[in-house]
Amino acid sequence: MVLSVRGRGPVAVFIEPLAKGLTRLGVSPNAVTVGGTVLAIVFALTLIPTGHVFAASALIGLTVATDMVDGTMARMQGGGTKFGATLDATCDRLSDGAIFGAMAFWFATREDPHELFTALCLIILVTSQVTSYVKARAEASGIKVVSGLIERPERLLIGLVSLGLSGVGIPYILPIGLSILTAGSVYTVLERLIIVGKSDVAQEKITAPEGAREFSEVKDA
Repeated sequence: MVLSVRGRGPVAVFIEPLAKGLTRLGVSPNAVTVGGTVLAIVFALTLIPTGHVFAASALIGLTVATDMVDGTMARMQGGGTKFGATLDATCDRLSDGAIFGAMAFWFATREDPHELFTALCLIILVTSQVTSYVKARAEASGIKVVSGLIERPERLLIGLVSLGLSGVGIPYILPIGLSILTAGSVYTVLERLIIVGKSDVAQEKITAPEGAREFSEVKDA
C-alpha cells in the first residue's frame, strides 16, 4: 500500500494524540472502526446522491482517518486481534461500497443522467471488492500478495479528491479520476491473479469442499 505506508509518518503527529486520548477514555479500537464506518456510510448515502459532493468528500475523508486511529490504538494496547482485523476489513468493504454505490446512484438519477459514469462507478465498486478478495483468498491458501497498483488508500484518495474538486467547479476532474480508477482497478485484479498464478504453490492440489463428490480416476464418457 503505497499511500498507507508513506503517509503514516506525517499524519502520525495528529493520529497518535487522538489515539491516546480515546484509549484513556476506554474506547476500544473496534468501536472506532465501527463508528467511522457508520459515519462514512451515512455521509455517502445522504450527501452524494443529493449533490453535496464537496461536503461528502471532506467529511468522508475525515472518517477515513479512523483506519489509522484504530490501528494505532490497537498497537498501544499490545496489538490487534484476529477479530479486529476481520472487522476492519469488513468495514472497509462496506464503506467503499457505500461511496461508489452512492456515486453510481447520483449519476444515474441526475436530471442529466450519465450512463458512462454510472458504469465506471459500478466497475470500480466491483473490482475494489474483487481486489481484496483475491488477496484474502490467496493468503488463505498460503500465497502472499503484497503489491497492487490501486489499493484502498489510492482508491479513496483519487475518488474523494476528484469528487471534492468537482464540487467546487473544476471541470472534467471527476470523469478523469473515475477513468483512472477504473483502468487501475481492473489492472490490479489482473496483476494480483498473475502474482498468484506465478507462485511456487499455485498448482498444489486443494481439498474438495465438504460434501463434494471426489473421483479417484477419470473415465471416458
